[in-house]
Amino acid sequence: MPTQPAIIVSSLDYERLAAWMERLPAQDKATLAALEAELERAEVVDPENIPAGIITMNSTARVRIEQSGEEKLLTLVYPNQADGTAGHVSVLAPVGAALLGLAEGQSIDWPTLAGQTRLTVLEVTYQPEAAGDLHR
Repeated sequence: MPTQPAIIVSSLDYERLAAWMERLPAQDKATLAALEAELERAEVVDPENIPAGIITMNSTARVRIEQSGEEKLLTLVYPNQADGTAGHVSVLAPVGAALLGLAEGQSIDWPTLAGQTRLTVLEVTYQPEAAGDLHR
């Protein structure tokens, strides 16, 4: 398995996600494995210390799917905000868990129904911490 890139997660996101996962019904806990693994390996920092260009919750990023060269604009959201809006990706989806904490220029492999796909973060176009929106 390829080495996963280093990631940074805000303490606010970490606490909110940990609390959210604890409230999940027992039958849904298996879906959390990828997100739990990401949180375990993350460097956790205060929100005001999150560098620009890091994907946090509610960030929007332009990404490229390396196999196809396709570019997409994705917003990482909490599961209750994943309402089918185009480009909104739940942090519980495999690609959502993979995006959390990545920086511009980093790539990660993530599972799809067809196998593994490599995703590269081209640009973080909106990050709540950088925008001073810490009450998200």
